[in-house]
Amino acid sequence: MRSAHDREILRLALPALGALAAEPLYVLVDTAIVGHLGTHPLAALAIAATLLTASFTLFNFLAYGTTAQVARLTARRPALAGQLAAQALWLAVAIGAVLLVLAVAFAEPAVSALGDTGRTASMAVTYLRIAALGLPFAMVALAGQGYLRGTANMRSPLAIVVAGNVANVLIELLLVYGFGLGIAGSAWGTVIAQAGMGTAFVLALLRAPADSRRPNLALMRPLARVGRDIFVRTAALYASFVVASAVLARIGAASLAAHQIAFQLWSFLALVLDAVAIAGQVIVGRALGAGDGDGAYAASVRMIGWSTAIGAVLGAALLGLGELVPRAFTSDPAVLAQAQRIWPLFCLMQPLNGAAFALDGILIGASDTRFLMLSMVAAALGVFVPIALATLAFGWGIVGVWAGLATLIVVRLAATGARFAGRRWVVTGVPEPAPG
Repeated sequence: MRSAHDREILRLALPALGALAAEPLYVLVDTAIVGHLGTHPLAALAIAATLLTASFTLFNFLAYGTTAQVARLTARRPALAGQLAAQALWLAVAIGAVLLVLAVAFAEPAVSALGDTGRTASMAVTYLRIAALGLPFAMVALAGQGYLRGTANMRSPLAIVVAGNVANVLIELLLVYGFGLGIAGSAWGTVIAQAGMGTAFVLALLRAPADSRRPNLALMRPLARVGRDIFVRTAALYASFVVASAVLARIGAASLAAHQIAFQLWSFLALVLDAVAIAGQVIVGRALGAGDGDGAYAASVRMIGWSTAIGAVLGAALLGLGELVPRAFTSDPAVLAQAQRIWPLFCLMQPLNGAAFALDGILIGASDTRFLMLSMVAAALGVFVPIALATLAFGWGIVGVWAGLATLIVVRLAATGARFAGRRWVVTGVPEPAPG
């Protein structure tokens, strides 16, 4: 049955889908190109990409928090939205600079902490230090996407991200195979593409109408509060994958390489499913800002249904491609065998992910981020970490690790579903910023 909300959901979600699906292609392209260089380079990429993706993921509040705040402001206080864009840009530049320094300075101990040594560790450090140069541009891109999404402009982020990914593929192929630079060439290709993309988003942020673009603490406070909650919530989720990589690094290179393939595909599909969640942030934030709590709830119910259905379709399609998809990333029989062991579980997670991600987007749009933070921390520490440690102790291998990740998603979905049904997140109006 069609709903009155379907047209708006599709209008926002479809271009967001393109942009979100393109984002993880940076690492997927790296994985495909580096995977054909051998098992050691692929395992090295698994370590370096785990650390780098943590930077993008942990600070995604620059996008999600900005989207929710801008969407709510456009309902009653549109003039403040441009000023908020400037604050997001200031935060992005500062965070990116700090991350760059930390990544270069602590590359070796960070790689060592994940349990790898020797040739694989050396390659991972090389990749990490080069790719870190793109972090400031990546942070700015997050802030730029957040602002444009909040104003319901989904096409501009799509155009910028697609152009960046096309450039990334061409540059990496040239550097890795044309000039024979190996894993270092892959890292440099990503940096160059991110620099171009970040510059394009800076221009978009500076075009936002604003009375002032100077730092404003009053406008930064709500963004910082939401950012703190999303940061901790995301850190808890991502820490689960870091623990998974650390456990599998101690089990063997083949298991770790297979996990890298599954993890990057999981991240790719998560962002595809997040398209509806992005629509949720915009629609819920705008509706609550305009005082329409019932409309926000009705649209949210529809979005949960859409996202779950999309996840089910993706899972079913991938289940039939279990022999083909992993071969796009490696030809190593040992790695392929480990990937096959977790493939059915990986596919069955997708509809659960769809529902969970939609609920996240709805609660972020409502700025109910404290609950998201607390529930995720409880699920990660209370559910996944014990299963991961038991896997290492009892030799359950890669299946044990991914069974733990699936259980984490189930617990997360149960918590956010109960919160949604209780409607405590339905708080209308636009708060006045304190004098700054």
